[in-house]
Amino acid sequence: MKTKTWSALIAVYLIWGSTYLAIRFVVETIPPFLSAGVRFLIAGVILFVWRRLAGEPMPSARQWRDVSIVGLLLLLGGNGLVSWAEQYVPSGATALIIGSIPIWLVLLEALRPGGAKPGRIAILGLITGFFGIVILVGPLNLPGGEQLNPLGTAVLLLAALLWAMGSIYSRSAEMPGSALMTTGSQMLVGSLGLLAVSALSGEWARFDPASVTRQSLISLLYLIIFGSLVAFSAYAWLLRHARVSLVATYAYVNPVVAVLLGSWLADEPLNARILLAALVIIGSVVLINTIARVPKAPEAVSAEIAD
Repeated sequence: MKTKTWSALIAVYLIWGSTYLAIRFVVETIPPFLSAGVRFLIAGVILFVWRRLAGEPMPSARQWRDVSIVGLLLLLGGNGLVSWAEQYVPSGATALIIGSIPIWLVLLEALRPGGAKPGRIAILGLITGFFGIVILVGPLNLPGGEQLNPLGTAVLLLAALLWAMGSIYSRSAEMPGSALMTTGSQMLVGSLGLLAVSALSGEWARFDPASVTRQSLISLLYLIIFGSLVAFSAYAWLLRHARVSLVATYAYVNPVVAVLLGSWLADEPLNARILLAALVIIGSVVLINTIARVPKAPEAVSAEIAD
C-alpha cells in the first residue's frame, strides 16, 4: 500500500505541478478558452462514458444543477481564467497565485452562515499568505525583480476566488455517487461554458489551425491525458486510501514544481522576489492545511486548478 500511495502522490505532485507550464505552451498558438474547452470536453466525455458503461446511473436533474454550478465555477471561472492569464503571467508565478486558494477557502468558510471560524494560527496563515501575494505582485523592488502584468494578476486572483467559491458550494451540493462520474459531469458542463465564452469572445473566428505548433498540440494532449485523467484518478484513489493531511501536501508542492519547471524549460524568471514570495505563500498554506479546518477543494486543475 505504501508503494501505491507514494506512486499516486508523486504523480499528483509532478503532473499537476507541470500543468501550468503545459497551459502556457498551449496558449501560445491555441486560444485559451478554446483550448481549455476542448481539453475538458474530451476528458469529460471519456470519464462520463466510462462510468456509464460501468453501470453508474445518469445524474438526476438536481445533481445536474449542482454539477453545473460547481463545474462552471471551477472550470470556466477557475481554469479558463488561468489559461487566459497565462498569456501574460509566467507559469511559475501563476502557480504561486493559484496556490493561495486555501487562503480564500478559509475566508469564505468563515463568512458562510454556520461556517467554521479560523483560529489564531489560521489567521496568522491568512496574514502571511496575503503578505506573500503582495511580495509577488506588488511594487516591492528586489534585485532582479520584475513586476507582474497587473491585469493578468487580477484575473488569477479572481480565478482563485471562483475556484474557492465552487469548492465551498460543493460541500452542500448533491453530486453523483462516484468522484469520477462527478468529475466527468463537471467537465462536460464546464467545457460547454468554456466553448461558449470562446465563441462569444471571437476566439473561433481568429483561430488558425495551421498556426498551431507541435509544442502546443503535444501540451494539449498532455493536459487531456495526464492532467485531467491520470492525475485525477490518482488523486481520487488517494482520497480513499491515504490521510487527507498527506494528500493536501500537493497544494504546496505543486507551486514549487511549477516554478522550477518554468525556469528550467521556459526561461521564466527565478529571482529574489519569486523565491521570497514562494517561501511565504507556501508557508502560509502549510499553516492553513495543517491547523485550520478548511473544505477540501475538488480538482479540475488544478488545482490544475489545475490544476
